[in-house]
Amino acid sequence: MELKAGLSAIVTGGAAGIGRALAIALAQKGIFITIIDFSQEKGIEAASLAEEQVQKFHADLKFPAVLFFRCDVSNSNELAAAFRKHVETYGGLDICINCAGISNPLSFYEDQTDGFKSWRRAVDINFVAVIESTRLAFVQTELTAKMDPKFIDTFGGFMSTEMVVKGAFNLISDESKAGACLWISNKRGFEYCPTPAEEEKYRTRSKASRKKSADVLQVNIEIPRSFDKIVVHTLSHNFQSATRVVRAPLRLPLKPDYVLMKIIYAGVNASDVNFSSGRYFSGSSKDTASLLPFDAGFEAVGIIAAIGDSVKHLKVGTPAAIMTYGSYAEFTAVPSKNILPVARPDPEVVAMLTSGLTASIALEKAAQMDSGKTVLITAAAGGTGQFAVQPEIRVIDYKAENIKTVLKDEFPKGVDIIYESVGGEMFDLCLNALATYGRLIVIGMISQYQGEDGWKPQNYTGLCEKILAKSQTVTGFFLVHYAHFWQEHLDKLMDLYTSGKLKVIVDPKTFLGVHSVADAVNYLHSGHSVGKVVVCMDPMYNNRVAKL
Repeated sequence: MELKAGLSAIVTGGAAGIGRALAIALAQKGIFITIIDFSQEKGIEAASLAEEQVQKFHADLKFPAVLFFRCDVSNSNELAAAFRKHVETYGGLDICINCAGISNPLSFYEDQTDGFKSWRRAVDINFVAVIESTRLAFVQTELTAKMDPKFIDTFGGFMSTEMVVKGAFNLISDESKAGACLWISNKRGFEYCPTPAEEEKYRTRSKASRKKSADVLQVNIEIPRSFDKIVVHTLSHNFQSATRVVRAPLRLPLKPDYVLMKIIYAGVNASDVNFSSGRYFSGSSKDTASLLPFDAGFEAVGIIAAIGDSVKHLKVGTPAAIMTYGSYAEFTAVPSKNILPVARPDPEVVAMLTSGLTASIALEKAAQMDSGKTVLITAAAGGTGQFAVQPEIRVIDYKAENIKTVLKDEFPKGVDIIYESVGGEMFDLCLNALATYGRLIVIGMISQYQGEDGWKPQNYTGLCEKILAKSQTVTGFFLVHYAHFWQEHLDKLMDLYTSGKLKVIVDPKTFLGVHSVADAVNYLHSGHSVGKVVVCMDPMYNNRVAKL
């Protein structure tokens, strides 16, 4: 966040010490301040000093530049009233700094009272009343001046208030440090916690490190003599009529470099209907028909059930993901090089495969996205759109709003990057809304997949003239051409998800077993799905393992 005049801040404990220094420093940047403190006299004095600074930026204000509330922060009603008054006065809250604190007059082990005037009160003010506070090292203020000098020296001595103010401003200004803890000391200066070295200990491991020591789940997997799977037996964009469930023998032993995986969750994709119609095979339709029957399904997560003799970097019980044909099955055998190790075989991980990787890689490599760009995501509520749209800024409900009108009125200069997956009329609309130097990334055209005669190419008259006139770029993105980026970007998505920075939405509708796959594909194309549609291939496994 850029510190600039017109923002507003609340500072608890702002009458003295660090709180006072921060309040005045913020006021010197023209930021409206509310000081909350129990000391009436010092609070009024600090507010007066802060107001002198704020008024240098704002002339003829019709509201106070600085507010002061005498408040016991352990009293939730008083604290809530102060926050309400701040929001009413300034129309919102941009910065909240918790500095209120007291010292305990008695050492804990010497205190023979009930604690309500000593340690309990200290806990209420210093901990309970401070939400999302940043722990700072010892600074010489009225509070710490009362402490034993020997105790202070143990921690490296006092440091200047100015140093703490500088650290607080760094935290506020650098949005990449959101959620971080800044440790400030005389000896080491500013140090974010966790440090890069500490963070690396807990980061999702690279493919190379996973090969050396893969996590193993303690589950008992019974390998049957046969298993159910989906095969395409006739070429058609109608997935239900093109496929059927068959019982196939499970052939052991495996090839030396192969892995047998028990599928737990399989992902459903709009392009399943293109696959069942033979669109993804080279050659004539007669050549493709000669390949029938072939296995269906693009992606899944599961657990390794058996390994070939030459596979040394993987173990039975290892959670894994695959992005190969044949994922609509209870079991599948794949080359070990196609295994993507994951933390757990959860449905959220399935969403990160075709859908998540398409968004992550396409926006970085094809769209060349950077900060400051306006981005339009079509079908943002779908499996891949949900990844591309985070963080969400402006939602256009195509059922309630006219998309063309919204884009024209709110983005008159056009949109810099468009992530397009709908096709047809939506493609035309997007092309017309593209800004000068804009980039339009085509990752699909779901509206054209389920036509009466299946997917048919369309003519886009004047396309060359349009992109030439504005130096625009229209580029296609097909995930299989970027396989060398899969593990890297999957690791990034896993990091974001496990740290809570990425939300993964799995459609709540339940599909259990191989026989439900066709219904799941139809449901995806119905337009009613929200997030990633998945099929649990083993109903006995559903909800058995906790989420990530």
